Amino acid sequence: MKFMMRERMFSIGDDFWIEDEAGDRVFLVDGKALRLRQTFELKGPGGEVLAVIRKKMVSIRDTMLVERDGDTVAKVHKKLFSPLRHKMVVELADGQEWTATGDLIEKNYRIESDQGVVAQTSRKWFRIRDTYGIEVDHPDVPLVLAVAVAVDELAEDDRHRDEGD
Repeated sequence: MKFMMRERMFSIGDDFWIEDEAGDRVFLVDGKALRLRQTFELKGPGGEVLAVIRKKMVSIRDTMLVERDGDTVAKVHKKLFSPLRHKMVVELADGQEWTATGDLIEKNYRIESDQGVVAQTSRKWFRIRDTYGIEVDHPDVPLVLAVAVAVDELAEDDRHRDEGD
């Protein structure tokens, strides 16, 4: 399945829809303003909360948590010592580990597990400004999209940090 996501140029508090290939709005990313830490909710088209994505308050490296029903189902963080600058690790609650590698800032990366590609992102699939595509090859689409939102947020933090240097 392919989805269209808006580039992470929005700030906390902004919302955006994730659309399918037909242009139908299928998921809402609801940015929560006025929170102590960065928080997003991934909602279905009826408004039901499918996942909460939030920045971990205290950690050695920047970490985003993906939660369902109050339980952490995934932790997304930068690889501590990576020869590749753009690599993030996704630790799933069931013990699996995914990696996101590629050009995270430019939205051309893959999320992979030991079994193969979970998702792939690219700007090439869509010609609409400030958007990119994500092709999901995993049965838990909301989890994969929530992980992609977390990767985007962490990559955006890196980009802002690099610009400040």
